[in-house]
Amino acid sequence: MKNYIIQTTPFVVPTTDGKLIEEHYGLASINAGDYSIAHMVAPPGWGEPFQNPEFDEITLMIRGKKKIETDGEEIILGAGESVLVKKGARVRYSNPFGEECEYISFCIPAFSIERVKREAD
Repeated sequence: MKNYIIQTTPFVVPTTDGKLIEEHYGLASINAGDYSIAHMVAPPGWGEPFQNPEFDEITLMIRGKKKIETDGEEIILGAGESVLVKKGARVRYSNPFGEECEYISFCIPAFSIERVKREAD
């Protein structure tokens, strides 16, 4: 048994909002729940409802900008910057800008629909 996994075919999460989500490691890709790592590309105008996730989430921006709303503040994250949003925080992610944004998302424990706790629109 090998002590490593090389990921060449990440799980592409089906979406209806134009966002590309490629989970490299996590519940959907390798059935591991301790953490998840995903590559994401969000189109201009993309956004999702507020959520109260049961995981810490680190966003590492590759290109473009992403808006994070939490604790009554708006954070604009740009390429080369990162943010840690702690589990239980009420947070909303969006890309209200005129270009797509690309980033890596790390969730501990792993992202799941049950753990994200999205609010109704």
